[in-house]
Amino acid sequence: MPSDGTLRGVYVPVITPFASDGSVALDAIDRLCHEYLDAGVTGIVALGTTGESTALDVDEKRSVIETCSRVCAERDAQLIVGAGTNNTRTTSQAVKELEAMAACVATLIVVPYYVRPSEAGIVAHFKEVAAVSPVPVVIYNIALRTGRHLSAAGVLELASTPNVAGIKQAATGLDLDTLELLKGANAIDGFAVLGGEDPFLFPIVLMGGTGTICASAHVCTARFVEMIECGLAGKLDDGRAHAEALLPVTQALFTEPNPAVFKGVLHDEGRIPTPDVRLPHVNASPDSVQRALDAVAAAS
Repeated sequence: MPSDGTLRGVYVPVITPFASDGSVALDAIDRLCHEYLDAGVTGIVALGTTGESTALDVDEKRSVIETCSRVCAERDAQLIVGAGTNNTRTTSQAVKELEAMAACVATLIVVPYYVRPSEAGIVAHFKEVAAVSPVPVVIYNIALRTGRHLSAAGVLELASTPNVAGIKQAATGLDLDTLELLKGANAIDGFAVLGGEDPFLFPIVLMGGTGTICASAHVCTARFVEMIECGLAGKLDDGRAHAEALLPVTQALFTEPNPAVFKGVLHDEGRIPTPDVRLPHVNASPDSVQRALDAVAAAS
């Protein structure tokens, strides 16, 4: 696994499990991080969408980051921390606080949501954050959640900006803009394109992506790692077999809003103390959890 800050391979955006009293179950986060690293992932993403970062208070966020940081430092693994908001000043302050975090190699910064800025405003936002961040910035492009898509041209402008290391591209398909992004990024040394829409990870890697931040890799982790490695090595037949087997898993995990089904599956497997999410999310239905468990069993 890379240890020099190169963004390559599979990163798991770890959930935030809750204990029966509603507190953050830090011991479960510790165990999960070790399990995923044992399965071959490159690193952990703390406070991503899947980690319910918007439902955590300041102290809870700090404890999650510290737990993930400690494990990644012990394991010589990479940590990426989500710190983006729709407020440039708030985001800039949040990234400054990552300076003392061991193993933190990058910060994941989402395209500003809700306020729907212009593309020029989005680019300026990332440039300002990158200028003050103690670690490289990874752009998080997910228009389905933010309401704004940063075009390939905007991303490639940022790719030549100091302290911008890559992008989590979560477009809802392998669209023309993503192909333009991959083409341009392949010519820029050190800029990584990480797939962020789980059904399309294998083709993105085949077209030049360097890996993925993959929520689905909470389960069947070793197989997701092998799929990405096959893509990076150009092993088409083996990688396609993994992708086809894992597609029903991804589909089942996202039948209800993320991360409800993930938590239901992990709880059923005895890996977290409760299946609970925080409002406005609600826990997954038993039927959805069972469908996901059946898909995991079929792919294992």
